[in-house]
Amino acid sequence: MLRDRDDIVTSEGLIFRVLGYSHPPNAYICDAEYAPENHFRSSNPKAPRTKDQHNFYKFYEDEAWKFLKDNFPKYLIYHDMIRRKIIGVNQNAMTETRKPDEELARLIKTKPKDELLAALQDVVKFVTQQANLPTEEFGIFGSILHGFYHQQYSDLDFIIYGRPNTLRLRKTLKELYSDSSSMFKNEFENDEPIRGKRWRFKNLSPKEFVWHQRRKLIYSLFKSQRTGRIIKTEFEPVKQWNEIINEYDTKARISQKGWVKMLARVIRDDDGPFMPSTYDIKPSKIIRGAKSAGDVTRVVSYMEEFRMQACKDETVYVEGNLEEVETPNESFAQVSLTYCPRYYEQVLKVSTHT
Repeated sequence: MLRDRDDIVTSEGLIFRVLGYSHPPNAYICDAEYAPENHFRSSNPKAPRTKDQHNFYKFYEDEAWKFLKDNFPKYLIYHDMIRRKIIGVNQNAMTETRKPDEELARLIKTKPKDELLAALQDVVKFVTQQANLPTEEFGIFGSILHGFYHQQYSDLDFIIYGRPNTLRLRKTLKELYSDSSSMFKNEFENDEPIRGKRWRFKNLSPKEFVWHQRRKLIYSLFKSQRTGRIIKTEFEPVKQWNEIINEYDTKARISQKGWVKMLARVIRDDDGPFMPSTYDIKPSKIIRGAKSAGDVTRVVSYMEEFRMQACKDETVYVEGNLEEVETPNESFAQVSLTYCPRYYEQVLKVSTHT
């Protein structure tokens, strides 16, 4: 069994990341992450990765979809509920899996071969002690999981498993950020992470983005004595096995009902930290949209920016695709935030923050 952020390697050397927890029978819905240079090259200066003298390239934006459509259409699988193809891997096409928790367990038991892995061990030891959490509740993803990292430039991308552990870790990080002598700072203490970058979102200002990111607490700057540099360090929440429910239903259908803009109150945020991020809501004002928008019961976001974006009892502004979900047992409306032609118009944000 695989879950969100576990990785799949195919016989061609393509690397996919499992997306979420709801998958069709005998397949996994994924994001395509990397491809070896004999299959794909990118001009993006951030894309190259090297491992054992072999070069790989990371996919950005819609590169993966175009590449797979033209070269490996077998990795576009049919989604019964939305009735179209999406990126995914059938189980019989998997040659290897890479799991973040297993790799981290190996790395913390192994003598570090460089300064970055030594810094990784420092972070794990310190954070687990401060938060009173076992190391088994953490994982490592990104370049370190695949051995692509550069010890002088790469970040530390951790996973924290489970809702209770996520809450405990965030509490600990908040305490560390408030201690001026701590080795940890909130990455979004100011707008430096986005300063000078091209801003594409139409309904979320840079100031609003930084405000939301700051309070999530999972994005850190670690002052590493080992490396002599500040290392970007994040802790991405992933569900524990006993928290996972597969909502994929071959008999269910999801239909597009147009674009919606609304104000709503969040009535449940338990799945806000995970991917997809789900928020149960009660609409308070429909600014634009079909009549059925007033019956929306939840927002489902596949966009990283809107994970952990809102909390229970907060009023939020939502803009995105209105959908009707019909299952054999029920029918309900939702707003979906995902890859679409109006990607940068989509938003979920607290409407009352200052």
